Amino acid sequence: MIRKKKRFSRPRKPFEGARIKSEDALVLQFGLKNKKEIWKTQAKVDYFRSRAKALAKSSLEDQEVLFGKLRAIGLKVNSIADVLGLKVEDLLNRRLPTVLVKKGLATKPKQARQFVTHKKVLINNQVVDSPSYLVPIEYESSIKVKVIKPASVKKVEKSQEAEAAMGEN
Repeated sequence: MIRKKKRFSRPRKPFEGARIKSEDALVLQFGLKNKKEIWKTQAKVDYFRSRAKALAKSSLEDQEVLFGKLRAIGLKVNSIADVLGLKVEDLLNRRLPTVLVKKGLATKPKQARQFVTHKKVLINNQVVDSPSYLVPIEYESSIKVKVIKPASVKKVEKSQEAEAAMGEN
């Protein structure tokens, strides 16, 4: 079995106060599980920036392919400078739990994350259970949360089904 590489790099200074405070704020704001999720997102941003630097001297068609992919994710990118100016918050705003909170389907980011991990979120009638899923603009309108029935309603339905089964016998 081939071992997967880490998709992030840890901070060089593990006990840097300003960085820790800013990461704590991001964890609370976006309902993240741990800071590793911030580091993974930072790695994605760094990848987009390195692609933009590599494409800086290439043709506009090649650049437009990258811009199209980033626009499909929902990032406002029209030039190399826009890609180089991307922040971690830009990508974190496109994650599924954050989109659920913005649409009003969940009240808090932690609740939205719980909906996602408990397989209560549908995109195009398919269950998505990854909180790190970056929601494309085209699928944003097709996000639904499964209807959750209260326990009392479930008990009433079960008792009605039992009575119906008894009546058949």
